[in-house]
Amino acid sequence: MPKSERSWKRPFDEPIPVPRGRQLVTLEDAGRYIIKLPKAEHEAAEWQAAMRALILVATRGGPTMFARIGVMRALNRHVKRVFDPDRKETHWGKRKLARSVTITFACRSSKR
Repeated sequence: MPKSERSWKRPFDEPIPVPRGRQLVTLEDAGRYIIKLPKAEHEAAEWQAAMRALILVATRGGPTMFARIGVMRALNRHVKRVFDPDRKETHWGKRKLARSVTITFACRSSKR
């Protein structure tokens, strides 16, 4: 694998927005951001997983998307995902209930 694909200078496919309007553009930016976090936050399992993903992508190559996903999950770890069925209407509309189907079973008479 070319050395350029195993570098901390590799950019993410899309920059990662962080609080206060900053953006993380490269793997190195993300690593420095994690290192500067307060110790209690830095030691959270989500941030540790993000750092492991960054190190693997930077040293062994691979898609930067893996590292991006790790950082995004860590940034949004306190956000609760709530399912809202009214948020989006499906293109096929409401599901119709299956019509009642009559199933008849043939009974065999047993002669003993």
